[in-house]
Amino acid sequence: MNALVGERLSIITSKAQTTRHRILGIVNGEDFQMVYSDTPGVLSPNYRLQEKMLEFSRSALVDADVLLYVTEPQDTVDRNPDFIEKVRRMASSPSLEGRAGEGFVGPRVFLIINKIDLTTQETLESLVAFWQLQLPEATVFPISAKERFGVPQLFDAIKEALPVAPPFFPKDQLTDKPARFFVDEIIREKILLNYDKEIPYSVEVEVESFKEEEKIIRIDAVIYCERESQKGILIGKAGSALKRVGSQARKDIEEFFQKPVFLQLFVKVDKDWRSNTSRLKHYGYDLS
Repeated sequence: MNALVGERLSIITSKAQTTRHRILGIVNGEDFQMVYSDTPGVLSPNYRLQEKMLEFSRSALVDADVLLYVTEPQDTVDRNPDFIEKVRRMASSPSLEGRAGEGFVGPRVFLIINKIDLTTQETLESLVAFWQLQLPEATVFPISAKERFGVPQLFDAIKEALPVAPPFFPKDQLTDKPARFFVDEIIREKILLNYDKEIPYSVEVEVESFKEEEKIIRIDAVIYCERESQKGILIGKAGSALKRVGSQARKDIEEFFQKPVFLQLFVKVDKDWRSNTSRLKHYGYDLS
C-alpha cells in the first residue's frame, strides 16, 4: 500500500504479523479517488488479539471493489487454504456474499506476487503459472514494491477497475487514522526490529500526550507488555534498550511530521492484555 499511495503509512518489518489494524490510504487525482485498505495478514488465531486481527482481514472482503491478494515467492495455497478458497469463489462468482444489493458485481481479484526482485525469471514464470491455475478468474501481477517494478501498471489496472461513484473522503485527506496512531505504529515498528521471540508480539503502544507547539511536538508514549520479566527486557541495562528504540522512533516521527520531536517512552505491565476483550477494545481492536 505504501508504494501505491506514495506515502509510508504502514510499518514494515521482516517479521510476521507486523500489521495489526486496518489502515486506509487515500489517493486523489483530478477525476478519481482510490481508497486502499491495508489489513493484517491471514492467520490461524491463537489468542483474542489475533482473532480481532483476522476480523479486520475478513471485513475487507465485504466492502472492496478490487481485492489485492498479496503473496510472496515462497507462498503456497497450503498457507491459507480457507482464505484462498473464499477468494476463489469471489473471483468466479458474480455476487459477493455478505454485500447487500441485487445485481451487485463482486470485486475484481488481483493476485500480486511481491518481492520478485528476490527470485529468478524461471521461478517467476512458474509462480505466475501456478497462481493462474489456482485462481483462473484473477489477474496476476508480478511486482517489487521495494524497487517499484510493476507498481505503475498495477496502479493503472486498479484505477481502470474502479466503479464510477462520488468520493468517500475530502480531497486533501490521506488516511482515516489520527496522528497519534502513526506515532504508536512507528514505536511498535522499532520494537519489532530491536527485540526477538515473543517480546514484539506481547506489546502495545499508546500515546498518552501529544502536544504540538510552534517549533516542536512533545510526545509521551507508554509501551505496555504482559509480564514484569518482559518489562525488564524492554528497558534493558540502565535503560539502554529503551533509549535505542526511542532514538530510532523519534527520527522517523520527525520525518513523518516534518518537525522536531521530543519523545519520552515509559514501560508498564498490562497483564494478559492480548486475551482481554475490554483491553483490546481500549486499544482499538474493535470493528464497531
